[in-house]
Amino acid sequence: MASTSGAGSGVAAGRIRSHTSALYSDSQSLILEIRKSVTMMKDIAVHLERDERTQMVKDLEDGVVQLLAASDECMHLSEAIQSIGDELEPGPEPTNFKKKFDEEIAKSKARSSSHTQNQSLLRKFREAVWHVHHEGQPMPGDEQEDIVMTSTQCNLLNVTCPLSGKPITELVEPVRSMDCKHIYDKKAIMQYMKSKSTRGQCPVAGCPKILKAQRVLCDPFLLIEIDEVRSMSKQNARPDAIEDFTALDEDEDEDD
Repeated sequence: MASTSGAGSGVAAGRIRSHTSALYSDSQSLILEIRKSVTMMKDIAVHLERDERTQMVKDLEDGVVQLLAASDECMHLSEAIQSIGDELEPGPEPTNFKKKFDEEIAKSKARSSSHTQNQSLLRKFREAVWHVHHEGQPMPGDEQEDIVMTSTQCNLLNVTCPLSGKPITELVEPVRSMDCKHIYDKKAIMQYMKSKSTRGQCPVAGCPKILKAQRVLCDPFLLIEIDEVRSMSKQNARPDAIEDFTALDEDEDEDD
C-alpha cells in the first residue's frame, strides 16, 4: 500500500513539475515581449519628440511605466511558479498552495534585481527622448560624473566566466544561475557541477550558493543584457577613436 502511495506521489510531483515548467516558459516569453515592446515604444517616442508632440511622448512614457510594473510582477510570479515545481514534494497532508505561492513570491521579491532592470529600461527611454533636443548634454540630475553609470553594468554581477575566464560578451552559450545571478559558460559550468569535489557550489569566489542544473539557464533577459554591454562598449570606445583621429589631423597640419 505504501508503495502505491509513493508511486502516486511521484506521478503527482511529475505533473506539477510539467505544468509549472510550461507556465514558467509562458511567463518568461511574456516578459521578453514586454521588453521588446518597451524598446519599440522608445523608438516611437524619439520620432514623436522630433515632431515636438510632447503630450504623446508623455503618454508613451506612462505606458512604459505601467508595462514595466507588469513585467516586474510577472517576473516574481514566474520565479515562484518554478520554485514550487522544483521543490514541492506532495505528502500525506494537503498542500496549501496559496500559502506556498505567497511565500515564494516574497522570496523572489527579496532577492530579485528585476526592479533595477526595469529602472534601467525606463532611464534609457527618458535618455533617448532627452537627447533628441539635448545631444551631448546630461539629463537633469546627471551633472555629477560619479552618478552617470549604466544600470545594465550594475545588473550583471560578473563580466567574465569564473571558469573559462572568457568575457561574457564572447560566450557562445552564456547561462545564469537563477539563485545567485552569476553568469557562466554553459559547457564549463555543466562540467563543473558534475564534479563531486565541488559539491556544486558557485565557482565565483565568496558565493555560497549551491547550483542546480535546472536553475542554471539562459533566461530571456541575459542575451539582451549582454548585447547591451557590447553596444555600450562600442559607444564608450568612440570618443577615444575620434580623439585619436583629431590628433593625427593636427600632426598632419603641423607637418604642412
